[in-house]
Amino acid sequence: GKSTFLKQMRIIHGVKFEPELVKEYQQVIYQNIVKGMKVLVDARNKLGIPWEQPANSENGSYLLSYENSMTLDTRLFIHYSPILQTLWKDSGIRRAFERRREFQLSDSVQYFLENIERISRVDYIPTNKDILHARKATKGISEFTILINNIPFRFVDVGGQRSQRQKWFQCFDSVTSILFLVSSSEFDQVLVEDRKTNRLEESKNIFDTIVNNQFFRGVSIILFLNKTDLLAEKLKSGETNIRWYFPEFSGDERKLQDVQAFLLQ
Repeated sequence: GKSTFLKQMRIIHGVKFEPELVKEYQQVIYQNIVKGMKVLVDARNKLGIPWEQPANSENGSYLLSYENSMTLDTRLFIHYSPILQTLWKDSGIRRAFERRREFQLSDSVQYFLENIERISRVDYIPTNKDILHARKATKGISEFTILINNIPFRFVDVGGQRSQRQKWFQCFDSVTSILFLVSSSEFDQVLVEDRKTNRLEESKNIFDTIVNNQFFRGVSIILFLNKTDLLAEKLKSGETNIRWYFPEFSGDERKLQDVQAFLLQ
């Protein structure tokens, strides 16, 4: 959420991505696709969903043998592309995808798999939209400056994972504003590092800690509820219900405005 917001700020204000950064995102996108399909294949196995095409059992096993630490260049990705496309067409994988709230899957996987033919071209260069969908965990601290009406705004991005939070206070000195982003669509998901903690509950606890910290007295704190489109899609599908995770919710579980109002309480 945070990194995507900052990428959007760059694009809106005409700050181009450097060629070396675009090349880096190309590798990230390749990894997002392969890792995402590995997650779907593994989930299909664990959920006991049969393959539509029995031959895909071998394709799935071959993909699972890919080591995530391997360097995935264009040549190697093109090698995997036919397998990825075949698996994505299998109803077994599609049924696993429909149950994605039951396991950890990046919300960008569908976008990339639906664009895999274009991404698999030898001359592929990521578009701004591709870069927006690329997912890479923020580690450490990164920053860049954007000129808005000729006034420089310095943005600092920090890792949101629990292991990264100890680094936050290193960059909070002299800040004037904190942008706190919450993925509103994650009300039915748990943390990667703690499978028992609801992501939304974790975000609310962190927000409370920041708001009530004396260190930030006088600092404006802006709360963004993002991924509203994904939230609306979830509510409309009826496949999940916010009341399953937050029994105190008393509104219409299909109504976006009711759910958003609850999240802001």
